[in-house]
Amino acid sequence: MPLSREYPHLLFRRHWELNKRCLIMLGQCVSYVKAISNTPIMPAYYKELMRISLIKGAQATTAIEGNTLTEEDIERINEGEKLPPSKEYLEIEVKNIITAFNAILQETVYDQKEELITSELILRLHKMVGKDLGEHFAAIPGRFRENEVNVGKYRCPDHRDVPELIQRYCQWMREEFRFEDGKQQFSDVIEQAIVAHLYLEWIHPFGDGNGRTGRLIECYVLSRGGNPDIALHILSNHYNQTRSEYYRQIDKAYQSRDLSAFIEYALVGLRDGLQQTLEKIQESQLVNTWQKYVYDTFEDVTITQRNIFKRRRRLALEMPIDRKFQAREIAGLSIKLAQLYAGVSSRTLYRDLEELIHLQLLNQEGNEYFANISALSSFIARRKGLVATK
Repeated sequence: MPLSREYPHLLFRRHWELNKRCLIMLGQCVSYVKAISNTPIMPAYYKELMRISLIKGAQATTAIEGNTLTEEDIERINEGEKLPPSKEYLEIEVKNIITAFNAILQETVYDQKEELITSELILRLHKMVGKDLGEHFAAIPGRFRENEVNVGKYRCPDHRDVPELIQRYCQWMREEFRFEDGKQQFSDVIEQAIVAHLYLEWIHPFGDGNGRTGRLIECYVLSRGGNPDIALHILSNHYNQTRSEYYRQIDKAYQSRDLSAFIEYALVGLRDGLQQTLEKIQESQLVNTWQKYVYDTFEDVTITQRNIFKRRRRLALEMPIDRKFQAREIAGLSIKLAQLYAGVSSRTLYRDLEELIHLQLLNQEGNEYFANISALSSFIARRKGLVATK
């Protein structure tokens, strides 16, 4: 079907080039995803990472559009609390995004349903975005717009061209990225997700909710392509944290008819976010390894009085591994330690600390103590150090 006018920026072809930096970052993203996917996570910490991902993702993608709710507000909403009536529509916006995120996870991760990018999928996600928002949503949820829209200086395509542009968009997604052929590498998935998001912004098929729908499509492509569920919030979070740059890069891509700079900008945020996620998992692994080391150490301790044995072991387990502390802070480290040391003398506490130093589980500097996690160095794979050349 012929279009009513031409759109030089909607080329539906590969109008971007990946420079050396982009190729390196794509490789890093793939490596981080493999490391995250192959690292076991304890159930309690996995649940916490999923909670963080859901809350950060919902806060970020709605904040970009002007929603003022904080992560703390969204956490309360996610736990079933109601916000004041004055914030009801903001609460509904966030709930809609959480519902959409959960639907994407259910379909792509848990049910293993793989859907191509179609107009039906786009309309379905948009319907979730606008559900129950009434006059606070300037569009009919799940319907393409039937009016002309300008976003700042950007003149959106004629509403009569939207169905045809969406049809070309979906066809291009299939032909360019060949997901249905089963030959996509994860680097291809990342490219498709970013490009799919940006093109939907430009087509602007709805009167409202285009940004949220575009970022949901981006999330859908990443999840369908194998991005870990605990890392699906990363790009939305990056766009929100660098909001002015996000809009600048969108406009720059439009003016230049070149997506290269926007892709590079998005890759920086994705790479950094994946790295941070992996580091958080590694920190939890360090805690797990330390606790296993404590248990193993106490297996060789002769038990004379079981209550003393258990108290000292609990103290070793509850010690923070990332900071120093003083003896007077012991009771504040956890409720369990507060209970154990409530009825004993300071002399008993210092004897326990001395015993943990003797077992090489604890070190002391002045009046401060810290976990001897350097003892775990024997569990780390060795490699030859790099030697500086002259």
